[in-house]
Amino acid sequence: MTAGDVDGDRLAPAARPLVDALSAAFPDLGGTVTDAAEARRILAAAPSAEKAAVPVGGVEERAVPGPAGAPDLAVRIYRPEVESGPRPTVVFFHGGGYTLCGLDSHDATARTLCAESGAVVVSVAYRLAPEHRFPAATEDAYAALCWAAAETRAGALGGDPGAVVTAGDSSGGGLATVAALMARDRGGPAVALQVLIYPVLDAGQSSGSYTSNATGYFLTAAHMRWFWEQYIGPDGDATHPYASPLGADVTALPPAHIVTAGCDPLCDEGIAYAVTLRLAGVPVTRGHHPEMFHGFLGFPLLLDDARAAVAEVAEAVASTVSSRKISGDVGGTTG
Repeated sequence: MTAGDVDGDRLAPAARPLVDALSAAFPDLGGTVTDAAEARRILAAAPSAEKAAVPVGGVEERAVPGPAGAPDLAVRIYRPEVESGPRPTVVFFHGGGYTLCGLDSHDATARTLCAESGAVVVSVAYRLAPEHRFPAATEDAYAALCWAAAETRAGALGGDPGAVVTAGDSSGGGLATVAALMARDRGGPAVALQVLIYPVLDAGQSSGSYTSNATGYFLTAAHMRWFWEQYIGPDGDATHPYASPLGADVTALPPAHIVTAGCDPLCDEGIAYAVTLRLAGVPVTRGHHPEMFHGFLGFPLLLDDARAAVAEVAEAVASTVSSRKISGDVGGTTG
């Protein structure tokens, strides 16, 4: 029985078939599947929907310097079709619980962000757990941010040096805010905006949405327990602010745009982070979509809420060039 057969299903009707299909193809993480390599094999073998790639002006594969003593990082650079005038540079970190996914799995998201916002998007293949546990991914994220900011200042990416943005979905959303934290703590580079799409922010996993959305909406609380076990490991510090930024000192961070989904275990921590930022005087816009699920933004051709969320993100990114201040809530249903 799927959650769609149960009275009280809170998903939008158009989203239920997507959630059921995604759930059927996804590994039973923490259950019958406990090995990360096996989980990756299952995902690689799953059929993918054939759809036309969103056109952009150009795509370039690069290897850029990683952290000191670590390997180079693979990045994929997306350039907009129209490159007139200043534009943002978005350093994008993919989701996957710090353990799964990569440049290919998030190609469509990066293309869409590039096309809709007019930004140059640098998608980053950071090191994955459990082979490389915390803080490897955070150090990779910061190294990629430093490289992209330096290239932007030098004119190599063609963007506005004052409009460097960190962005990501899920665990990538966690890395986007951690990269901004590290930039503040380490004296730069300057970040104009952090875009956090249903971000992973708290290893404590104790919010109300972890209970209310534990099962039935694609990402489950059990999946998240397994992801955190892979990422932190038996001896890692789950309370470190670069692991759980919900508990960090967030003063002097750049403005944020935060996307949350009502049918997502991570919903409450995204909302709580928005509150934490605002209390620290950080401008925040937030798009909350109560009938959506974790991952919904990847389906703008099928879901009205996804199209709205993409438009909200694109507007927030584009606003970094025109220096328009962002404040309050936009789009979706706030709460």
